[in-house]
Amino acid sequence: MATILREIEIGASAEFVWSAVRDVGNAHVRLFPGFVTDVTMEPGIRHVRFATGWVIHELIVSIDDELRRIAYASVQGRAMHHNSSMQVIAAAENRCRILWITDVLPDSVTGSISDILNIAIPIMVRTLEGENKNR
Repeated sequence: MATILREIEIGASAEFVWSAVRDVGNAHVRLFPGFVTDVTMEPGIRHVRFATGWVIHELIVSIDDELRRIAYASVQGRAMHHNSSMQVIAAAENRCRILWITDVLPDSVTGSISDILNIAIPIMVRTLEGENKNR
């Protein structure tokens, strides 16, 4: 099993960033606008549509306000196994880190998932830092 780990610095408070990360039904607005074009929810499942037209279905495993951590698993996708977590960690008054961990099988899909993260992360940083400045 491959593990993809990204540690992302954000120029915004952990409380502000956590409010966006935990809002799983609005990732297309609060985290990845333009890259994610729509999110629909049904009990426990998030359907994420990307600008490419690709749709993934994610089981929301956990939203933990104490740890500021969400966990989700992609279902019905190309991967035999795909689970991720995002945890928001306070770093300073107006800075935090997001620890984004993804475990995936088979290893052959690791490159395409890494490519998605490499596109998504700069969008997320710009969005969160921009929204933080507009508050």
